Amino acid sequence: MNTVKTVFLMTMLMILFLIVGYLLGGSTGMTIALIFSIVMNFGAYWYSDKIILSMYRAKEVTRETAPKLYTAVEQLARNANLPMPKVYVINDPTPNAFATGRNPQKAAVAATTGILQGLNNEELMGVMAHELAHVKNRDMLIGTIAATVVGTITYIAHMAGWAMMFGRGGSSEDRGGISSLVLLILAPIAATLLQLAISRSREYLADEGGAQISGNPLALASALNKISRANQIKHLDHAGPATAHMFIVNPLSGGGVMKLFSTHPPIEERIRRLQGIAAGRR
Repeated sequence: MNTVKTVFLMTMLMILFLIVGYLLGGSTGMTIALIFSIVMNFGAYWYSDKIILSMYRAKEVTRETAPKLYTAVEQLARNANLPMPKVYVINDPTPNAFATGRNPQKAAVAATTGILQGLNNEELMGVMAHELAHVKNRDMLIGTIAATVVGTITYIAHMAGWAMMFGRGGSSEDRGGISSLVLLILAPIAATLLQLAISRSREYLADEGGAQISGNPLALASALNKISRANQIKHLDHAGPATAHMFIVNPLSGGGVMKLFSTHPPIEERIRRLQGIAAGRR
């Protein structure tokens, strides 16, 4: 299923570029857009994880530089029968974490300094087990490519806005203005639809998998509660809609209608399910 979603996202990216190319430059624009979309798809597949890590200024760590985090990931990777992923730390006081990479052999996990400072060892193990469950379920590629696609769509929407502001006169201005307006309206909708392709169920599955890998569902439930409360107080630096779905807890708090478009299920329900798993083990 993730393979199908990956192909869908990369196809959507190509179609979007072709439409934009046609609106801006006709058949010539479409040709240029086709070449650009191929390059973008290649980059999204091979380098999107590096782009995401660079965006958050994540630094790779070792057992010597971050013994608590590295040892936890190493132990959990053994529990899950996974290759040892690369481990990164993001210098940010707001607790959060994510996994990225093309496959388990090329995986990386990242945690903020807020995770290391605000969670106890059991809670940290629960969080990193959740991320390794994403690795085991091969969720990272679809999530990372989605981040690249949504970021690209957002950028195109901004370009359309500037085109509307500085469009030149003549009859072509009317057509260009209408095209830009349509793109400006539809691009955020397309971005939302792409993010909704990242099923909420994957977080439930990762919670369940994390509980199995760590053996402590209540510690993960406690960590989710702490991380959620902290992110409601202060957003993660550099966090945006394009990458919000990658984190264990949505770094962008939203209420009302925005909850309908969240890629994360409600924290209360996730905690309730983890408590149910713990009760079933007693």
